[in-house]
Amino acid sequence: MQTEEMNLYRDMTIRVLTKEVAPFYEAWESDGQMPRRLWNTLGAAGLLGVDMPECYGAAEVSFDVAQMVLEEISRMGFGGLASGLNIHANIVMPYILTYGSDEQKQQWLPDLISGNAVGAIAMTEPGAGSDLAAIRTRAVRQGDSWFINGSKIFITNGLHADVVIVCAKTDQQAGAKGISLFLVDTRMPGFSRGPGIKKIGQHASDTVELFFDDLLIPHNALLGEENCGFAYLMQELPRERLGVATQAVGSAEGALALTLDYVQQRKAFGKSIADFQNTRFKLAEIKTRIEICKAYLNQCMRLYQAGQMNSHEASILKLSSTEMQCWVVDQCLQLFGGYGYTQEYPISRFYLDARVQTLYAGTSEIMKEVIARGMINKRETK
Repeated sequence: MQTEEMNLYRDMTIRVLTKEVAPFYEAWESDGQMPRRLWNTLGAAGLLGVDMPECYGAAEVSFDVAQMVLEEISRMGFGGLASGLNIHANIVMPYILTYGSDEQKQQWLPDLISGNAVGAIAMTEPGAGSDLAAIRTRAVRQGDSWFINGSKIFITNGLHADVVIVCAKTDQQAGAKGISLFLVDTRMPGFSRGPGIKKIGQHASDTVELFFDDLLIPHNALLGEENCGFAYLMQELPRERLGVATQAVGSAEGALALTLDYVQQRKAFGKSIADFQNTRFKLAEIKTRIEICKAYLNQCMRLYQAGQMNSHEASILKLSSTEMQCWVVDQCLQLFGGYGYTQEYPISRFYLDARVQTLYAGTSEIMKEVIARGMINKRETK
């Protein structure tokens, strides 16, 4: 929805990214992480948690604006930053706002919004990905405290995180129903981080393994109710997958813009590549797939804002948008020819950054299983 508020925030977002991110992003990609101060810069510019309540220091604008910020970051080719911001502002903050106590909200939300604190969420383990019931990280209650032992892997923002939402087993016999969530202050003894994990894409997004060795935290670090963690995770999936889909659409649009510019300038056999029918047909296919996904994304955003979006729709959105993104950037890179395979041209970063989108927040295979299960169960109840 194009409103005056949306246009103002879009202009501001582009200005901040152009000045504070674009000139340095290649260096951050080489370093394998963004500088910690960037979070303060984004917070000072009002780009972190823009839809959070004003009482915590945010602008309290619409959810559409929050998604637009993520879309613009993705469109400009900053995939690592987009993933980090999605975790920080689109996942961690809503969890705390929805399930946190007043004390937890006051402790963390103002600092997350200002960038004085960085947030991460820790679910995946070396032996447990989408199957959360198989996690081995344990939290044992002792008096007014909890002892946490275990490890997590592939944690975005893990290197800079000041607070981590940790998913741990609190009832070993209850499977997924024995999971709880904890707000872990990373300054606590017993918390440690591994070195940055080297990835094929999204290099600027720091990704690490986290370790908990008799980590002692107070009882009030429990987020929400004990043994309700899995239910919370399922309830928050629609927003998480909306964020991933927004990244997918924004990135696909950015890749198409680069390609349109290139094919009109590049010459072959005495004419521009854009004059060849194959190029024109391919561009038409790309545009069509993006627009179809964007339409469904907008539909899901309306459902989400009305409190009507379910996991079935979120899975369809996540599957379709991320598969579209991977196809689009592959087709765009092909139109660049050999230059697309070089780091000199940004299309190569769009290509590499896209690959993880069908893996995190639920693999494409898991999405298909959820979608099919919903179809079959719906048919059986008729």
